Amino acid sequence: MIISKKAIIFGGFLLFCLSVLPFDTVAQSRPTRQTREEYIERYKHIAIDQMERYGIPASITMAQGILESDSGNSRLSLSSNNHFGIKCKKNWTGEKVYHDDDEKGECFRAYPSVEASYEDHATFLDQQPRYDSLFRYDADDYHSWARGLKACGYATAPDYAQRLIKIIEDAKLYLLDRPNGDRLYAQHRQEQKNPDDWFASQSSTTDPHYPAGVDPDNYRVTINAHEGYNIYRQNGVHYILAKENDSFEKIAEAFRISARNLRKFNDLKDPKAQPMTHEVIYIERKKSRWEGNARHHICREGETAYAVAQAYAIRMKRIEKMNRLEKGIPLETGRTLRIK
Repeated sequence: MIISKKAIIFGGFLLFCLSVLPFDTVAQSRPTRQTREEYIERYKHIAIDQMERYGIPASITMAQGILESDSGNSRLSLSSNNHFGIKCKKNWTGEKVYHDDDEKGECFRAYPSVEASYEDHATFLDQQPRYDSLFRYDADDYHSWARGLKACGYATAPDYAQRLIKIIEDAKLYLLDRPNGDRLYAQHRQEQKNPDDWFASQSSTTDPHYPAGVDPDNYRVTINAHEGYNIYRQNGVHYILAKENDSFEKIAEAFRISARNLRKFNDLKDPKAQPMTHEVIYIERKKSRWEGNARHHICREGETAYAVAQAYAIRMKRIEKMNRLEKGIPLETGRTLRIK
């Protein structure tokens, strides 16, 4: 049988098409990687709803979802809708998947939807006694929540709190914690201003410069940002987070406070002491007692009177006096301390 040249060419072309079709089909079916911004837009309303119901900062929920699920792109989140890395535990009766984490083949919870994962995350924090201490913090105090989650053992990564805080501040997720947070975040996304310009626009103070001769003991920060530092508040006391290679002298100059008083505000007697990166530095005198609802603090492993004083913005001498603590003596794990 004689085969024409045209038939050979057509057959070769058809074979080529058939050979590439599976590859193209697979490529088209492969999911596109979701960006962080897309992830936030898709799920921020759930985080805000949970903040209103449970008191968990929306920024914390979103940051944990972003970190634990790689913005919804991780194998665990794609296979099980588990966006918070919550493991099965003994009381879990739902679907399960197995995934390598701290150990090989660990059991993780599986959900019918991402929304179900978010709901379980909120109830998990709300119902587990180990996280009770977190709910003494305000819903807009994401720094304390981030540090508290790490201290309570939510994750094993030593820099877990710093990772959450970085995600929140890079993406301006703290806007979600404020009244009308959804609108504020949408406005930020639309404007895409320089962060310093944005904070200045939100301030009731138009001039960021302060008059000479300010008494550090009476100094109060009234703006959201100053000289490149974001301002936060705990127990009615303002503080900043130290930057990499920061010094008390540099911070003192920025806020027109003497370095000596700055160390005093933070219960440091060593004149050569310097802050660590991301360390809380109070820029005014701390309070004599906690002004929140809680009356006591349960000591965690390795905590000191200094750590408790910094966590609650209370003077260390007052913590020691209220609890009759001997200086330099380590605190016992589980010990109850008065904070007011």
